Amino acid sequence: MLDHRAFLSALPAAEKTALTETSDRAGLIHLTGHAGLILMLGGLIAAKVPFWPFLLPIHGILIAFLFTLEHECTHRTPFASARLNDQIGRACGLLILLPFEWFRYFHLAHHRFTNIDGKDPELEEPKPATCYGWARYISGLPYWVANARLLTRLILGTEKADYLPANAFPRMRNEARAMVALYATGILTLIWSPLLLWVWIVPALMGQPFLRLYLLAEHGDCPKVANMFANTRTTFTTAIVRFLAWNMPYHTEHHVFPAVPFHRLPDLHRLMRDQLKVTAPGYVAFTRSYLARHR
Repeated sequence: MLDHRAFLSALPAAEKTALTETSDRAGLIHLTGHAGLILMLGGLIAAKVPFWPFLLPIHGILIAFLFTLEHECTHRTPFASARLNDQIGRACGLLILLPFEWFRYFHLAHHRFTNIDGKDPELEEPKPATCYGWARYISGLPYWVANARLLTRLILGTEKADYLPANAFPRMRNEARAMVALYATGILTLIWSPLLLWVWIVPALMGQPFLRLYLLAEHGDCPKVANMFANTRTTFTTAIVRFLAWNMPYHTEHHVFPAVPFHRLPDLHRLMRDQLKVTAPGYVAFTRSYLARHR
């Protein structure tokens, strides 16, 4: 069985070129669907239509899964325009408390050293190894606390990591300051209107656990090896989840060839499905298996 480097070497150059072709059209169509649903549900919640509280978790899931778009924007693959990737990435980061400029370097280091202890920054916070740890992780509380502290460090200039280039610190600091200023303005609006509380803050809190469940499947309990076919999991799921996650359930495919945009990942999957070593038949099945191993 090939490792990921051998697989990429065997791909014809013309096929690589076709797979890595980005498209503003494909990205904007998908964004229109995702953002359109957020705006529609937000409008229904703001109008307090009958049974509107039941819309809050759905709205929150849509907001939380903007993470997958921000993640893609760090690779500049959802859109052909580099500027559009950066602008959309920053907007997503604002809505989910994840500064885009910092996350770009964090995530690229994760790709460079996927699942390697001491090198992959995602492993600085270990994956939950007990049921209590799993419940705490899924709650989203560690995420919100960690990112609030991160913003503070970026503003103070105390955030340090080997993967952060020195020339990026001014951009990261300025973005963090702008984010905090916008958050402060939003909080002030709560004095005279609870609108943001119900169309953003509460839904974002409710949606984060669903994103945590999704993210844990990407590398949770995968071998700590360099082969992307082994250290990353592809999860077979529904079209709805693939839409929400911008096709990132094809996660092994993404790690093997991160230059491939979201809309071509199904094509890449068809080329490499026989090489996949770690898969799950859905997120419920993965969660049951994960909890059984760590009970």
